[in-house]
Amino acid sequence: MKLSEVKEILDAKVLAGEDLLEHEVNSACGSDLMSDVLAFVKDRALLLTGLMNPQVIRTAEMMDITAIVFVRGKEPDEALINMAAAKDMVLMSTEYPLYIAAGELYINGLVGKKRGTQNG
Repeated sequence: MKLSEVKEILDAKVLAGEDLLEHEVNSACGSDLMSDVLAFVKDRALLLTGLMNPQVIRTAEMMDITAIVFVRGKEPDEALINMAAAKDMVLMSTEYPLYIAAGELYINGLVGKKRGTQNG
């Protein structure tokens, strides 16, 4: 799914990486625990989170996550936005809570990883 579609589906505001919205993501992960992200995320994934600290950007970079959507209308400070922009990451913010945002993306075709499966 193109990030421009994610933006539209979630009625999201782009905070960084506006020029990267034609990039594709293959799956999504929703978590505020970066240890879970490290354990379960596949490459070219989208991260949905309410966590607002530099660890989110660092974890995303380590896991080749190219886009982060902050839920519940949260918006990071300028330092986090600049950090993401320097790493060519897309940052967005949506008013949806995590559960609804994940559901909207899922019903529109963006899957997550099913624990214990090879292809989910």
